[in-house]
Amino acid sequence: MKIQARDKLVLIGDSITDCGRARPVGEGHGLGTGYVALVDALLATGDPLRRIRVVNMGCSGNTVRDLAQRWATDVLELKPDWLSIMIGINDVWRQFDCPTRPETHVLPDEFERTLADLVRQTQPLVKGLVMLTPYYIEPRRDDAMRVRMDQYAAIVREIAQRSGAVLVDTQAVFDNLLRGYYPAAIAWDRVHPNLTGHLALAQALLKALEA
Repeated sequence: MKIQARDKLVLIGDSITDCGRARPVGEGHGLGTGYVALVDALLATGDPLRRIRVVNMGCSGNTVRDLAQRWATDVLELKPDWLSIMIGINDVWRQFDCPTRPETHVLPDEFERTLADLVRQTQPLVKGLVMLTPYYIEPRRDDAMRVRMDQYAAIVREIAQRSGAVLVDTQAVFDNLLRGYYPAAIAWDRVHPNLTGHLALAQALLKALEA
């Protein structure tokens, strides 16, 4: 198991991470209703003596720009032992649901530059990093938004490889579910998953951590 007893695991991201977590810091009973709470529950039931501390710092609607603006307070000041980063969905989505507002679009170069910088400045301060790719729950790989999301997932994969971070391929997680389910049975908008989707994310993250 990569994460050790009494380690502090901070998870940061967008609405998929947020899921109604408490403010200013999501912890204890304030972890929200998504994969972060399931990670906490699975760690606790798997080995209650480890007492791993889980903190949710997701914010709905965030792009990597937003993460950069709140990184000092929401990551560095919390002094995590392990940090999990899941970002990129809104960076892509705004290009499709807000096509006439280019100021909201985070294009690939900016996405890669900003995320790589956050990883670079944080890596010396933590025991380990986990990077989760963005995803789109769409089986047609030639769908325009799926093509774009796969491009951003490849950027996350490359940064994880360069930095030695633990990688979780969330698109592969959902592609596996799509073998038996229509997208709307997992997420009404192909982005915000139901409990089945969140459990699949939690299991994939813990598997990557060998937990």
